[in-house]
Amino acid sequence: MAWFMCVKGKVASLNALLCVGKRENNHFLRQLYRNTNVSVKTLGTLRTTQVSFINFSKQQCYTAARAMETKDASVEEDSCGTDSTVRTNRGKRKNEETDEAAKQGNRKKHKKCGRQLRPGERYVPPPQKRNPGVSFSQEHFAETSYYFEGGLRKVYPYYFDFTTYCKGRWIGKTLLEVFKSEFRAESMDYYNKAVKEGRIKLNETPVDDLNIILKNNDLMRNTVHRHEPPVSGKPLEVLVDDGEVVVVDKPASLPVHPCGRYRHNTVIFILGKEKGLSGLHTVHRLDRLTSGVLLFARTLEVSKKLDAMVRERQLEKEYVCRVEGEFPEGEVVCEEPILVVSFRVGLCRVDPKGKESRTVFQRLSYNGCSSVVRCLPLTGRTHQIRVHLQFLGFPILNDPIYGSSAWGPNRAKGGLVGISDEELLEALIEEHRSKESLHLLDLPDEEVSGKQEPKKECSDGAQEHNDQITAPESSGVACDDNSCELTQEEVKAEGSQELHKSISAAEIRGEMNGAHKEKDSVSDEASKTAKSNAFVRDNLCGECKIVRPDPVEKDLIMYLHALRYKGPDFEYSTQMPDWAKEDWLQD
Repeated sequence: MAWFMCVKGKVASLNALLCVGKRENNHFLRQLYRNTNVSVKTLGTLRTTQVSFINFSKQQCYTAARAMETKDASVEEDSCGTDSTVRTNRGKRKNEETDEAAKQGNRKKHKKCGRQLRPGERYVPPPQKRNPGVSFSQEHFAETSYYFEGGLRKVYPYYFDFTTYCKGRWIGKTLLEVFKSEFRAESMDYYNKAVKEGRIKLNETPVDDLNIILKNNDLMRNTVHRHEPPVSGKPLEVLVDDGEVVVVDKPASLPVHPCGRYRHNTVIFILGKEKGLSGLHTVHRLDRLTSGVLLFARTLEVSKKLDAMVRERQLEKEYVCRVEGEFPEGEVVCEEPILVVSFRVGLCRVDPKGKESRTVFQRLSYNGCSSVVRCLPLTGRTHQIRVHLQFLGFPILNDPIYGSSAWGPNRAKGGLVGISDEELLEALIEEHRSKESLHLLDLPDEEVSGKQEPKKECSDGAQEHNDQITAPESSGVACDDNSCELTQEEVKAEGSQELHKSISAAEIRGEMNGAHKEKDSVSDEASKTAKSNAFVRDNLCGECKIVRPDPVEKDLIMYLHALRYKGPDFEYSTQMPDWAKEDWLQD
């Protein structure tokens, strides 16, 4: 710092001298012009030479000052904190470490600070550089494979790593305390056995004692045996792929992105695994139970262009649905504001404190029991069509949330609920638990299996997130089903990139012997044989010990379909679903 101040003083002195010289030179030129017959051109040349000399002198001084400042800063950086060893002008330590561990540490990719660790102190590597643009690749797609059975698309169970960086509220606590308070999906007996098998790691090192104290930037990794719920076996049809956009006709029951319990049984993974389409950018979203037109951008530039159209309201979305009762004829407009009650369930309702919303409805047909309605959402709120139809008194015929009796005898017609948000959420969960249909709410596994009580909601409707590194949660991208909000992926919300990796997918595929490759030509019996050959049971996995019944078709579909997506110079549409035909009757 003393060098810098010295040079700075010299620069100031030189500037003062240059100003005096410039003033004297100007006086000389004026006298020369008055007393001699010097031409204007000559005077201009003299003045130009003067200015160039002054600028050059200034530049030399500033360059020297900058060099000294840089040198001074580099000396400060080399110090690496107050506890680091002092370095000489050549950058070498005066007191070189001689122990072998220090020599090996210096050869590591991530350079450690020169400060020596105190006895018993544990080193924590710096967090890895995060790349928010990372997308799913063939490494992720190869984690497991599909098989088809009873009209359903299923996924072979696979091993999977859930990772998260240490949260601020965990610092100073032991792993045991964190597991007891926040990761209650499994028992402590499970975690102790997982430790013995090396499935729980801290900074990529297997944990041998759950009493280890967590520090900032600790990277926690938990390897689990993952099971995914089955989805509809209907093919995912690609309507358009022109190099700029990919348009598909999404079957009901498929989430768009990995979320909740779903990863491979999603549109993104099916496109990557079966169509070779990866690196896609989502333009709009559909709920898991909603079918219809789904648009992806091929490149970031096209994505930004379409996003601008969305913000400027240049895109028109058209849906069709089947609602209870006889919907009024003519155009019906609903402009009620919508408030999110629970992000965990995706529960919303009409409320004056909600966000501005507007939907235009028009009846297309009525079969004596239910009506087919055309829907034009002019804003993009969560569950907007479903909430507005409920407010009007015509909920979608098989809507598991807004058609529920938990809303009361009138099911919130006119916005009248009569109970608090907490009571409403509890009644909704209890109703589906009694019907053994909690999976329709896309709740976390521990709540579906009854291992954990429903989590309380914050007063503003936001979930008090508990990071889940034990139960299958999201894969790092926003869930397109709004009822499938992230819990484990608070990692991303805090800027952390999920570092998911399959560790034994190859073992599973090795036992398949290619049986599943001919799934389209074999019968269900042959598929069951392939399943038995490929299914690998895990001694710690609770799901491997449970036989869950397959969902029926009514649990995989909701009578809401994205029919058309239209822009200034494009229009994409699908066929009307069977349930939207005028002569359709419910079984």
